Amino acid sequence: MEVETLIWKYALVNAYTHKGKANPKAVIGKVLGENPELRPRAKEIIPLVNEIVEKVNALSIEEQEKRLHEIYPEFFEEKKTKREERKGLPPLPKAEKGKVVTRFAPNPDGAFHLGNARAAILSHEYARLYDGKFILRFDDTDPKVKRPEPIFYEWIKEDLEWLGFKIDEIHIASDRLEIYYNYAEKLIKMGKAYVCTCKPEKFRELRDKGIACPHRDEPVEVQLERWRKMLNGEYKEGEAVVRIKTDLSHPNPAVRDWPALRIIDNPNHPRTGNKYRVWPLYNFASAIDDHELGVTHIFRGQEHAENETRQRYVYDYFGWEYPVTVHHGRLSIEGVILSKSKTRKGIEEGKYLGWDDPRLGTIRALRRRGIRPEAIRELIIEVGLKRSDTTVSWDNLAAINRRIVEPIANRYFFVADPVPMYIEGAKEFTAEIPLHPDYPERGVRKLKFEPGKPVYVSRDDMELFKPGNFVRLKDLFNVEILEVSEDSIKARFHSVDYEIARENRWRMVHWVTEGKPCEVLVPEGDELLVRNGLLEADADVKVDDIVQFERFGFVRIDEVKDGKVRAIFAHK
Repeated sequence: MEVETLIWKYALVNAYTHKGKANPKAVIGKVLGENPELRPRAKEIIPLVNEIVEKVNALSIEEQEKRLHEIYPEFFEEKKTKREERKGLPPLPKAEKGKVVTRFAPNPDGAFHLGNARAAILSHEYARLYDGKFILRFDDTDPKVKRPEPIFYEWIKEDLEWLGFKIDEIHIASDRLEIYYNYAEKLIKMGKAYVCTCKPEKFRELRDKGIACPHRDEPVEVQLERWRKMLNGEYKEGEAVVRIKTDLSHPNPAVRDWPALRIIDNPNHPRTGNKYRVWPLYNFASAIDDHELGVTHIFRGQEHAENETRQRYVYDYFGWEYPVTVHHGRLSIEGVILSKSKTRKGIEEGKYLGWDDPRLGTIRALRRRGIRPEAIRELIIEVGLKRSDTTVSWDNLAAINRRIVEPIANRYFFVADPVPMYIEGAKEFTAEIPLHPDYPERGVRKLKFEPGKPVYVSRDDMELFKPGNFVRLKDLFNVEILEVSEDSIKARFHSVDYEIARENRWRMVHWVTEGKPCEVLVPEGDELLVRNGLLEADADVKVDDIVQFERFGFVRIDEVKDGKVRAIFAHK
């Protein structure tokens, strides 16, 4: 490979991996570091590198990628191979083909978000990997603090199916209360559980000192009588709790005689109304269901390690084998809200548009923004089973999504904050532009320029429109800027040939003639910006399409109504 082509290769690779901007020092390092025979020619090569890097940085990202494909197609094959090597999940301990049963147990008190998705996707991927079973179990037995809402049962199921999940069984904890009662009574009869009627603050005082509650060792008959009073309404909320007997000297006070079932007066549960007053807490219901449903492997956050310690007491008392537990850290995404409570508060205050507001990290919000399910799955699998907490940047997710949507997204011109440009000396001209440069079989869009009528360019490009400057109207022709005001631009036709613009390094801008009104919602951290402009008049877009607005970014079409288009910005 000749020296100039070699420099182009390294410059394009560096630009491609750094958002379109190559670093000349990094390119020089690569050229001379990986080709030591060129070091004696360093004085000659360094100016050449600087010149080529400048040319590369003047190209659009799309043009850089196209040139890189031409010069060094192996780069993309190598990236694909490395990515596929990273994708694999490690073997699952004690796993046999056809015998793995996993579950995901969300609380339907809010929309499913990216943080929840880690346990869900790992559970599903391993179930499929071992030809096993994946169970969706709704953990909805807290009608007071984490109150379930009917819509979220449906949304969570929809979100999982959109992510590509095959759900083998669905179970709802609030439908299984009689099962929990049965096991609670068994434990009381075995002397492994008791009904505590201490005031909460008194119990905590005894527990923290490692002293037994006065009710702990009372006869089974007395415990069963109290249990019946809990069920028939003789105790009110807060007056009686079923506790599992544990080690009172356990170093973690939270493990000592932990609560299994409590009373909730007037629960008004969305599924069972006020039929039941005694409700299991998470650790008891989860422990019983994991056994009853035959779960073999549990994927849970590191913060739930204490819950496993509690639940193992129940398993030991019944002589059951505890499932294999795989702990992982929390997953968060920079600058994106995942907290259900913060999301709910923001919605109630009118700050967010709803659970699918594109600023949020719910699966519905990511979907609305144009993130593909394959991208979310790939991100989670790439993070894998790390025990440490992981914060991913939006750029990580965007890079994966970009690779997925780039081949399917048709191209269109969108001009934000349009400014009319009047061009003298140009003849009628029709630009035929491919819907996708790599797939000519998809056809072309036709944009017609008519003398006397303006083209519209984006106010974002105003710094390029200075008298005496030359620019290229992409896929149309080159013009010289004559006059510029706040409200319009005057220009003069120069030439049609793209090579003239390239040789002179004239900047390229996009444009439309008569366009249809288009609004793009752009999430910026906690803000939602609105960019109004014009989209190509004949753009054939429909709701849910992922398209690329050239030089603007990838968007998902959110609404097409009364001749107006609304889109949500995904990423560059």
